Amino acid sequence: MRRSRRDTEVFSLSFLDCICCAFGAIILLFVLSKFAAPMVIENLKKDLSGQIQRLEKELVEIRGSTTVLNRELTAVREQLSQEKTRLARLQGDLSAIRGKYKASKSDARVQNLIEQRLARARQALTEEMKRLSKNRPRRVDRSVGGIPVDSEYIIFIIDTSGSMQRNAWPLMREKMRQVLKIYPHVKGIQVMNDMGNYLFSQYRGRWIPDSPARRRAILLRLATWRVFSNSSPVEGITAAINRFYAPDKKISIYVFGDEFAGGDIASVVDQVDRLNRAGADGARRVRIHAVGFPVVIEKTRQRGNTGERFATLMRILCARNGGTFVGLNSTTP
Repeated sequence: MRRSRRDTEVFSLSFLDCICCAFGAIILLFVLSKFAAPMVIENLKKDLSGQIQRLEKELVEIRGSTTVLNRELTAVREQLSQEKTRLARLQGDLSAIRGKYKASKSDARVQNLIEQRLARARQALTEEMKRLSKNRPRRVDRSVGGIPVDSEYIIFIIDTSGSMQRNAWPLMREKMRQVLKIYPHVKGIQVMNDMGNYLFSQYRGRWIPDSPARRRAILLRLATWRVFSNSSPVEGITAAINRFYAPDKKISIYVFGDEFAGGDIASVVDQVDRLNRAGADGARRVRIHAVGFPVVIEKTRQRGNTGERFATLMRILCARNGGTFVGLNSTTP
């Protein structure tokens, strides 16, 4: 059989050209990748470094916020603990008041019965008696024993010093009971000592609503009330005027004490005058009454003692502030 003139060449020139070009392209890609890698890595380092700095800054801010929040959480927990303690104390007071309220129900029944009988007695008046009652001139006298009792709110300022506690406390409670009696019903009561401390801390800065049960609670609490006193009524009077004065309220302050161990009397009078200013009608914002207990006077006969200074101070304050001073001649109830 006749063969072709030229044998087929497997590795022709064209095939070798393709192989060389491909190999050259691979080498070119390798060279380019070697030169480009450092730039890419450098850019990556810069980006990562910026992100790390930003994250570290955010971490510092988060740690600072955490410290502030922990501090606030601690304060809130302390406040919660105080509120829980206060709630427990109020629950105890509420239980005591509820027990006293049960005892007061019988008094309310008796009072209702008396009022019903009084209403029937008024209805039984004849027309002639009513006519005479209308025509008879009436004299308005809003005072008892010379003490004006036209106030709707009353504040007691009590000297709780050792001399009062040892020598005049039962008598003081009796006089307070008598004062409450001449005010059958008021809109609010408050009891403070001569330093401005409150008898009932839950009513700090607020009026105690008046009721027979609360009056009994006040007198009962006074029996065991022990609180520091500097034997000067000035702090209690100024605190009461500053906190409770209101233009639409008629208020009377009753000061119970036995001595004035403070400084100059004239400066105290000026201080009270500045606080308890007179209105357009000349009346003071708050009436000031006082009851003097002769504890120091009985024990110290020398002139100018703290008992006489208390009497002098309160006479002046009562006279200038529309009130009455009552000086007792004995500490015996």
